[in-house]
Amino acid sequence: MREFFEESLKSPEYWADIHKIITPAVGSTIYMVFFSSLFSIVIGCILGIILYVTQKDNILENAPVNNIIGTIVNIGRSVPFVILMIAVFPLSKFIVGTSIGSTASIVPLTVAAIPFVARLIETSLNELDKGIIEASVSMGANEAQIITKVMLPEAAPSIISGITITIINIIGYSAMAGTIGGGGLGDVCIRYGYQRSRTDILIYSVIIMIVMVQIIQCIGNFFARRLDKR
Repeated sequence: MREFFEESLKSPEYWADIHKIITPAVGSTIYMVFFSSLFSIVIGCILGIILYVTQKDNILENAPVNNIIGTIVNIGRSVPFVILMIAVFPLSKFIVGTSIGSTASIVPLTVAAIPFVARLIETSLNELDKGIIEASVSMGANEAQIITKVMLPEAAPSIISGITITIINIIGYSAMAGTIGGGGLGDVCIRYGYQRSRTDILIYSVIIMIVMVQIIQCIGNFFARRLDKR
């Protein structure tokens, strides 16, 4: 393997081959992660807020709604991603017209991440001081104002940290999606790194995913610190 790398690194054809294989896969991974993160964060945040405000003694207390959404979220979190991806093949085909490829993978990635986001948002809001909400109510703020101007801004650092964890998990999920026709770096690792014994491709793919995770973590930490009022 060492000799292979030493000879290959001298060859422009080698790097052209690497570029031809890796670059489209990186683009597909970023495409899947971006849109699945966007959709799951939007829907998950809504569900997380509902789970919080419908708790007992909260501003919109509603036990039936809380129990129903909580049960759905728990079921979604308990299903392994590979099984979930196969289970939602029909949904992917219904929405995007196919169950294979990067676009189709966005559907199961989103479905898998939504329950995770919902619980993270709920947990972040649970960390709030109840006195802040009570003070807002006493000042005459309505439910919408409490949610948008009090709860979310106060919990913003924790929410950002939760979203960062979610995106990193989606990057990992996207690699698993590639093993069953989802495209991206996971697909490259299977087709080239494993089936064709291209250890170099496997190593480069892993390095790229590590770099992506580090970048996301650094960005998340930066914004979490900027929004932290303590």
